Amino acid sequence: MHILLAASAFNSLTQRVHAELRDRGHSVVVELALPGVSLAEAVDRHRPDLVLAPMLKTAIPREVWSAHTCLIVHPGPVGDRGPSSLDWAITENATRWGVTVLQAGEEMDAGAVWATADCPLPPVGKSDAYRGEIADAALSAVLTAVDRFASGTYTPQQQRSGRARPYLRQELRRIDWDRDSTERVVRVLRAADSQPGVLDELLGAPWFLHGGHPEDELRGRPGELLATRAGAICRATADGAVWIPELRARRTPGGPAPVKLPATLALGDRLPPLPELPAPEHGATAAEGPRTWSDICYREQGGAGFLTFSFPGGAMSTDQCRRLLAAYREACTRPVSVIVLGGGRDFFSNGIHLGVIEAAADPAEESWANINAMDDLVEAVLTTTDRFVVAALGGNAAAGGAMLALAADEVWCRSGVVLNPHYRLMGLYGSEYWTYTLPRRTGTGVAERLTTDALPISAASARRLGLVDRTIDCGPQAFAEETARLAVRVADSPAIRSWIAGKKARRDADESVKPLAAYREAELSRMRESFRDPQAPYHALRRAFVRKEPAHRTPPHLERTVPGRRTAPLHVRRAGVTGPAEQDRAPGPAGC
Repeated sequence: MHILLAASAFNSLTQRVHAELRDRGHSVVVELALPGVSLAEAVDRHRPDLVLAPMLKTAIPREVWSAHTCLIVHPGPVGDRGPSSLDWAITENATRWGVTVLQAGEEMDAGAVWATADCPLPPVGKSDAYRGEIADAALSAVLTAVDRFASGTYTPQQQRSGRARPYLRQELRRIDWDRDSTERVVRVLRAADSQPGVLDELLGAPWFLHGGHPEDELRGRPGELLATRAGAICRATADGAVWIPELRARRTPGGPAPVKLPATLALGDRLPPLPELPAPEHGATAAEGPRTWSDICYREQGGAGFLTFSFPGGAMSTDQCRRLLAAYREACTRPVSVIVLGGGRDFFSNGIHLGVIEAAADPAEESWANINAMDDLVEAVLTTTDRFVVAALGGNAAAGGAMLALAADEVWCRSGVVLNPHYRLMGLYGSEYWTYTLPRRTGTGVAERLTTDALPISAASARRLGLVDRTIDCGPQAFAEETARLAVRVADSPAIRSWIAGKKARRDADESVKPLAAYREAELSRMRESFRDPQAPYHALRRAFVRKEPAHRTPPHLERTVPGRRTAPLHVRRAGVTGPAEQDRAPGPAGC
């Protein structure tokens, strides 16, 4: 079929739907719902078989839904209605949730149901769950709904009742530091992550708090700042404390949208002298010991070492790159034959930290420092010739983050991951040795197409193209355990020594043909031009991205129809179908 995706933004879910529909042979085009842009005209222009809205904050006009079947993806179970569905679910401590694909109509979220899928809702931030369990359920329901529409034999089921809940306003998210427990504070923060954040008063100024992690050992006067760690601040609650990684200033009337930043950087000179606490030996993910937070953790199991990292939004600042490089070098001294880099459930990496760069006194200088820090990290991985290195992607990766993964000997991906191996949309040529790693995996033709088309690809397509060596079909919560099991098995393999010897021989041979330093210099010469030229598109594109400036039109690469990878002819729809199909519920996402 030919499917038009109507979306408020080309967000993670819209990207995944775009990629997976193409994998199944459908041609896809995107139209962003922007002020002053007519969706009806877009529908007339594209002439789709079906209009699908993976993430839409505005209503589809009557003139569109009355003439075309329009399916809405709502991140809530049947009967749930309103714009803050997932926020309410986390606020109310729900442990299971769901996604409904329904038909657009007069009343928001009240249309006939085409498919639904339920899923677990683990104790994680809203955006993490949205990209994980919610996205898995959404894909299951979307694919079922699309197949049902294509069959021409399915009649969607009318909703008999529903519960409309209002937008979750800031006054309902407010934290009472004198009375609220750590458990409630964390839940409130998670329900607002990564947007809109929780508005609060801190050190005499209003701030939006982003992210929240429990701390079991530190104590203090409720509301007091207790310590810092890796850019985050620790703040006392009524019965404990929480770590808050990021802050965003409140927007002033007429001013630009403030940038979300590491908490200590955002506070700057306002921050009083506080102890900088080192990361715990076993990290926040260890089953034993008190709960705390660290963005970089290392542990060992059998002959494998696991260096996990989790940076908000997948962005890696100069400091984060340098700290991860130091941790990687330390891991390389350990008596292990396999090193697993990543393995968390959310973003692997999205490359350099555009927010920190935008906030810097000299963005060009900070851009240069950040890309060199990324390159240093990638170089360390590429030149590790005495260990077998695995990049484990439990979440999405883009730009330099995708190229960081390609530096490893093997790339393992959770089946729901979306990759964006390109830089073009930020006006950059790119670095991280991509001109070496990408063509050696895909060939020069495919590498050029991926970086030029600038479209997302699914984990399955990435494996077909050679970007990924193994896809792991499991839920986000199970990825770390499944990765550990596989890594230990690789470390125990009798062939591990020959694999390591083989990789060293290949690296030496490649170096003799063209040194890594030559790739780096050629890439950085192009990047230097973009950084140093104040009129280069990169600066305006970066500013628009981090300050969330609204687009004026759908980007050309999205409004161009992208054909499916297989042909899937559209069945003729039959009129007069009166009974529902036998199967009225989409299967839930597959477990490990």
